[in-house]
Amino acid sequence: MSALTERVQQVIDASTIPGAVTLVARGGDVRIAAQGAMAHGGAPMPEDAIFRIMSMTKPVLTVATLRMVQSGRLGLDDPVQRWLPELADRTVLRTPTAALDEVEPTRRPITVRHLLTNGSGYGMEMADTPLARGYEQAGMAAGPEPISPGADAWLSRLATLPLAHHPGEGFRYHHSFAVLGILLQRVAGVARQALLEREVLGPLGMVDTGERVGPDQAHRLPAAATWRGEELVELEPAGGGFHVGPAPYDTAHGELVSTAADYLRLARMLADGGHVDGQPFLDPSLVAGMLRDQTPAVAKTPESFFPGFWSGTGWGWGGAVVLEGHHAGRYGWSGGLGTDFFVDPDGTIGLLLTQVEMGERTMPLFSAFNDLARS
Repeated sequence: MSALTERVQQVIDASTIPGAVTLVARGGDVRIAAQGAMAHGGAPMPEDAIFRIMSMTKPVLTVATLRMVQSGRLGLDDPVQRWLPELADRTVLRTPTAALDEVEPTRRPITVRHLLTNGSGYGMEMADTPLARGYEQAGMAAGPEPISPGADAWLSRLATLPLAHHPGEGFRYHHSFAVLGILLQRVAGVARQALLEREVLGPLGMVDTGERVGPDQAHRLPAAATWRGEELVELEPAGGGFHVGPAPYDTAHGELVSTAADYLRLARMLADGGHVDGQPFLDPSLVAGMLRDQTPAVAKTPESFFPGFWSGTGWGWGGAVVLEGHHAGRYGWSGGLGTDFFVDPDGTIGLLLTQVEMGERTMPLFSAFNDLARS
């Protein structure tokens, strides 16, 4: 842990990030460190800071989904159009670079499993293709919050676009989990936040995790920032921004906020094979499926994700799985605003939480985190 905090301090001293919270847990030994500030020149970073976790939302939604599978309310191979009629009768591009009207019917409907594996056919396009431009023109490109319009309108807009590949035969990142949030809400018949509280947050004791930050807790929210050239640009101020206060519209397709202590509870449940304080919470077979590569070889194409991603890496349900090397068996994922976590097969858990967007300046820190958290 000391090597990790030293590295974090170097990055803070270089003004690359204002501050961070790190956590390493091995069994009952939990070490947490808050360093730096909430913003450059701002208040000190507290251990209980609330972070915009962005894509670290995916494992939370995955656990909620698997809890519903466990109780029989959902099946992994259930077509989602039963609850999301907007996604019935999909069409798919004939080739990855085809025009948006060069389509054919899909071979199968989109299922719950396809959403968990980013295999629905919806998602980020890594090249400048007609479909990528279609996402941009429709206002559906992946990006930071706020994710607008409201959930139902967002889904209707997404449904105007063809799929990049047949469901289950490819990989496109991001949008499947926004769809999953809407699906969970419709299946449960309650707001997504209420469902998450019932199925995941309440049972795990994740008291500071959710869609919103109450105004009385906003002082715990660091500033969000990104590097543009040589300048660190503030996207949202400390204590402010989209997640503070009541939502302006239904955000079932959006992402969550959380703390190091809360996310540790989720990660520890995974490390303990689905048990919480010795009591069964999630069937071990479902946890094993979550932590195992679920992506078929045919889907691991160069255009499906960032260059080199598939070299020694797979995708389970809701997160990445390391397939080879000295971190083989590691499950985890990151968030675009500079957050990351992992769970190792031996039960070691690591968390690094900042609020500076992932990019060239910050990636060396996260690369180091994956090694130094075990030193």
